[in-house]
Amino acid sequence: MGRVTIRRGIPPLLIGLTLLVSSCSQDEAPKVQIAEAERAPVSEVVEAPATVGARATATLRSPAAGTVAKLYVHDGEAVDKGEILAKISSPQAEDQLKQARQAERQASRPVRLGGGIAAPAIRPAGLNLTSSLDRKAARGFARARTAARKIKDTQVRAQLLAAIDSAQTQHRAQRAALNEITQNLTRSVNQVLSQVSGQIGAGLGGLASSMSSLQAASRTQAKAAVKVAKSTVKGLVIKAPFDGIVTLGGPSGGGSPDLGSLLGRLPAGLAGQTGSATGPSGGAGASTSAGTVATGVPVAAGDAIATVTDVSKLTLSADVDETDVLLVTPGVKAEIELDAVSGATYRAKVTGVGVTPKEGTTGGVSYPVRLTLGQGTFEDGGEAPVPKPGMSAVVRLTVRESPDAVAVPASSIVTSGRDTVVWVVRGDGSAERRVVKLGAQGDASVEIARGLTAGERVVVKGADTVRPGQKLT
Repeated sequence: MGRVTIRRGIPPLLIGLTLLVSSCSQDEAPKVQIAEAERAPVSEVVEAPATVGARATATLRSPAAGTVAKLYVHDGEAVDKGEILAKISSPQAEDQLKQARQAERQASRPVRLGGGIAAPAIRPAGLNLTSSLDRKAARGFARARTAARKIKDTQVRAQLLAAIDSAQTQHRAQRAALNEITQNLTRSVNQVLSQVSGQIGAGLGGLASSMSSLQAASRTQAKAAVKVAKSTVKGLVIKAPFDGIVTLGGPSGGGSPDLGSLLGRLPAGLAGQTGSATGPSGGAGASTSAGTVATGVPVAAGDAIATVTDVSKLTLSADVDETDVLLVTPGVKAEIELDAVSGATYRAKVTGVGVTPKEGTTGGVSYPVRLTLGQGTFEDGGEAPVPKPGMSAVVRLTVRESPDAVAVPASSIVTSGRDTVVWVVRGDGSAERRVVKLGAQGDASVEIARGLTAGERVVVKGADTVRPGQKLT
């Protein structure tokens, strides 16, 4: 039968044990040892590697290609929120803003298609013959009647006047027919012209609507370009986002996209008006090597200028193994040992347990646990120094505590299948197999939550060799 694996932890108070050795010759080493279960505090501790972290860290990058015009701070200097750390000179960014504003003005001008097109019309008066020809005909008929009335022969005069009346009547009929034909023709022509002009008007209306939509889109893009360009120019003055300690320089490039580069994502036509986000060929490659920041040094868009770290409140990030993480909850207390501060112990408390697994080097997984870091002390009671972000540490999380537990040495526990067993010594000295339930499991002793009472004697050494009924005393 194998023995249960006990986690490392804070050594509990030593349990007063009276060891009783089984009968054996004076020259032989004892095979088993017996002790009484006693009341004692037991703490179960989980160990995990951890790293010291800051309350907040921000890396400030150049928003555009240019040169460091002026530095206002030095490495390790404490800065206040809003304090100017550096200024970047970037003619390219200024030019982009100027071109973006010009493009916005052009996009705001209204697009006109010229005057409206009215449908032409042919009016009946345009082809009405009474306006001239009828007047001439009326005068001719009047002169003919005057001449006919001068004829003395009554019969001839009457015949002439009748002929004139008949001619005038015929003329009137012909004129009426011609007018009807003209009016019908005019109506037909006007209907055709109305249909054609309607189609032309509809086409011009659709074109105007399309042009209006394009102009609105152009205005929106131009305004966005101006906003980005303004943000880029504003970002040339680099300020501290919060109180902290400043560190100059950092890795070149990388990180999140800078504001200037966003101009390159605009449509081709508008991007051509606002200018390239990367500047002339080779501009991005003009930055200096990583970590070099000084007045007059060229920088590329995205180069780190400074990092501000808020150390007003230090934290810890621990990686707890999957076999232990379910025992860790917010509020659990812990003790910390730093590799950089030998002999010192720091206090900490769990503030959160993550749920995103992280693969370990041995094939298992661990989970992130966040803790606040308190003051540290040396063994002699002296105050330990304040650690720096990034330092390595070992976290000992007290996941279970029993101040008055029925405790036995960890060596007395054996496992048999799913059972946890201790060997109890009966009154007659024989061994009894007792299934128990464990509570807190410390480094040297464990809590028996059920199955054993204080004062009972158990085998604490050589338990894996004992058999039921075996005489132990």
